[in-house]
Amino acid sequence: MAKTKTRRASLSEKFAANLKSERIRRKLSQEILAKKAGLSVSYISMLERGQRSPPLDTLEALAKALSVSPASLIA
Repeated sequence: MAKTKTRRASLSEKFAANLKSERIRRKLSQEILAKKAGLSVSYISMLERGQRSPPLDTLEALAKALSVSPASLIA
């Protein structure tokens, strides 16, 4: 029986999924989150799709806009 290797999600993949789920959980549109965090809607979209990884100051701004800890977005 062949062993299947379980692929672990990368940190950027975890961040993308957590960002989107937290935004949806709070019933915020990408537009509202972008405004609260001082970012563009297209950047929020790229972050949620895992096409970009945020610098620490952006991670902090997003966490503040979502009222969560920065660590919770990458956990």
